Amino acid sequence: MSDEYILEVSNLRQYFPIRSGFLQRVVGQIKAVDGVSFAVKQNEVLGLVGESGCGKTTVGRTVLRLYDPTAGEIWYRTRSGERVNVAQLPPGELKPLRREMRMIFQDPFSSLNPRRTVKELIGEPLQIHRVARGRALEERVAQLMAEVGLDPAYMERYPHEFSGGQRQRIGIARTLSLSPRLIIADEPVSALDVSVQAQVLNLLQSLKDEFGLTLLFIAHDLSVVEHISDRIAVMYVGKIVEMAPAEELLRRPLHPYAEALVSAVPPADPDLQSRRIILEGDVPSPANPPAGCVFHPRCRYANSGSCRTVEPPLQEVEPGHFVACHLAKELHLAGIGG
Repeated sequence: MSDEYILEVSNLRQYFPIRSGFLQRVVGQIKAVDGVSFAVKQNEVLGLVGESGCGKTTVGRTVLRLYDPTAGEIWYRTRSGERVNVAQLPPGELKPLRREMRMIFQDPFSSLNPRRTVKELIGEPLQIHRVARGRALEERVAQLMAEVGLDPAYMERYPHEFSGGQRQRIGIARTLSLSPRLIIADEPVSALDVSVQAQVLNLLQSLKDEFGLTLLFIAHDLSVVEHISDRIAVMYVGKIVEMAPAEELLRRPLHPYAEALVSAVPPADPDLQSRRIILEGDVPSPANPPAGCVFHPRCRYANSGSCRTVEPPLQEVEPGHFVACHLAKELHLAGIGG
């Protein structure tokens, strides 16, 4: 693990058992995450994008050990420089890492306890980790509220007295309360109005620059992801099928699924006409994924040979550009405005 990387995930698997019958015997596995590998540099934003149900949220929760992984390694470099495998840590040793690795949850309405005031919500992590209490805690909460664009005078109010965008800002302030180094942002703008989404994205970008944060930004909308990400990883049915610098992936995708996602992003130049690619068929079930390439049942380029029988590995076909496709070097796919 290079010093420039703060997080390195290797061959991560997260399977959930399918139980049936009176005795609830295990009859199968839902392969929510199936062999995912990636690394995130210090102060980088890695966007993780894909359709609903592809496993991207499960990746984020497993990295933070909200789920115990079925297999794989999650290497994290702590503030002191120590390299630890989060996947193997006993539960009792996870608490110190909770200060450095934090999460912004998707729904600002259900992630905030309606019975607690804003001061209690933001201050709770400070009390649990014994960072501040009393007057010092109140001052820290006021500082955090100001940093995310909220009036500290409202700290005695309850969540129902705020709008959706304001609630998400409260969630971000709570996440920042322990001065983390790595933040997993799980679709932080998907539940917000479009007009508010840009405000929250700009806030995250400014906070990232100000505090030197590293983000794993999870979303299903590629146009949102490209706004904030340095690199983008595309997921499909539990696997990463392409990963590249954001600008390069939008300009020249190498995987047919990434091409379809890029076609839905409106070009910045109104004179450019985008050709929307509509994928046929349904997303395969992670409980019974197809043989070979998981995307081949919906791929218009798939052949009857290797695409249907051999699973393509994620390979670096160009410097920094990884793709899992047998035909990547043969296809000429369209990017933004193509």
